[in-house]
Amino acid sequence: MPHPLPIQFQATDLEALATAKGRIAVLADPGQPHGPAFRRLDRLTKGVLTRAVASDAFGKLKPGDAMDLAFPPGIAADAVQIIRLPKKADQAQARKAGAAVGRSHGAGGSLLMVEGHARAADMAFGLAMRAYDFDTHKTGEKTAPGPVTLMAANPEAVARAAAPMTAVAEGVFFTRDLVNEPANVLTTLDFANRLAAMQELGLEVEVLDEPELIRLGMNALLGVGQGSESPSKVVVMQWNGGKKGEAPFALIGKGVVFDTGGISIKPAAGMEEMTMDMGGAGVVAGVMRTLALRKAKANVVGLVGIVENMPDGRAQRPGDVVKSMKGDTIEVINTDAEGRLVLADVLWYTQERFKPTGMINLATLTGAIIVALGHENAGVFSNNDNLCNAFLAAAKAEGEGAWRMPMGEAYDQKLKSRIADMMNVGGRDGGAITAAQFLQRFVKADVPWCHLDIAGTALLKSDSTLAPKGATGWGVMSLDRLIRDRFEK
Repeated sequence: MPHPLPIQFQATDLEALATAKGRIAVLADPGQPHGPAFRRLDRLTKGVLTRAVASDAFGKLKPGDAMDLAFPPGIAADAVQIIRLPKKADQAQARKAGAAVGRSHGAGGSLLMVEGHARAADMAFGLAMRAYDFDTHKTGEKTAPGPVTLMAANPEAVARAAAPMTAVAEGVFFTRDLVNEPANVLTTLDFANRLAAMQELGLEVEVLDEPELIRLGMNALLGVGQGSESPSKVVVMQWNGGKKGEAPFALIGKGVVFDTGGISIKPAAGMEEMTMDMGGAGVVAGVMRTLALRKAKANVVGLVGIVENMPDGRAQRPGDVVKSMKGDTIEVINTDAEGRLVLADVLWYTQERFKPTGMINLATLTGAIIVALGHENAGVFSNNDNLCNAFLAAAKAEGEGAWRMPMGEAYDQKLKSRIADMMNVGGRDGGAITAAQFLQRFVKADVPWCHLDIAGTALLKSDSTLAPKGATGWGVMSLDRLIRDRFEK
């Protein structure tokens, strides 16, 4: 798998600016004194940088945006990138500034002059996040990106501050890789094997195969995958970095490696994107990887239900009734509402086995949440204000969009079945909410719980600040922050 772009931290060397190859990035902000690197480059290029910063175009830039000067005179570099960033920039602005370098970083390498800026570590994080590229399946000669050298007044301190962020970036990259993989590569077996390989990081990983799932009574989950040649699995990942014997916090993910919709088959247009329907499980895996890499002082368990939803002669039919592990019966009205069936059994198993202090599940669950919130925010549903508010605060701190959605007994009426305890869908109106109401039936009343519907945020068709188009890894940063703030302070 690709790893975050290696960044070398070095002391500021103004003499290197004349001979540096590739790209040089410097910071500037109108109305503030320029730093030594800016002044040195400005002298070498005979005032080109001063003219650029005084231009109307630079004045219209927002903090974190950049202006590129190609082949400036007087230096060996191919380009100088002037990034607008005030000295008192916030975290989001600093990450955006680093991402500007990551977006344009090429084979020639880059030199980022942060000097004594207080947000240098955040710039390094933004640079690494945006430099991600998923080119695993492209043939032909691949040109590896050149090195990045971050020059700072205090490089050792910046490197120390950036180290925990590197673990987060690796977790995000792991999630992005999983979500970007095609379904003929990321089969249920391959997915489980990739998670099992994280045992080398110190995670305890257990793979539950179909015979064990049958014994446990996970018929809701098994029904989703019974039309596929790929066997269904549940993978349990434990990180025990907190107090011995202390109950863990739980993360649960929907891992549908490909979703045709089953017998209730989806339209052909856009079905190729259904490789991302394991996005919730991908985020759980990325968070667990991050916790292991940074040796988190918390007990956290991550569980993912891995299935493939295919139509064949054995596939689940609309009108079938299945009994969940909890014992409730479900009338399957629509086989394309499969994620909630997977999560129902895994949520119940998590509570029965681990007695967690709280649970958060993630799933690319409904198109309805995209209609409601677009691609800017994930939908947040919860039975507990404290946990919900803590997650929303973590998401805000990390710049990942999240918005709390309503729940209530009135929505439950839409799930009534004539022949079973419930139906798996409640109609088109309020579809994201009735899906959350369905899941809540498998959450014990005394267990704090959040459901994150990430259908709109897991995969984007255009670039975002910290990611190229494709898989975003949304949620890894927020959940890592939640665990740090809630359990490690």
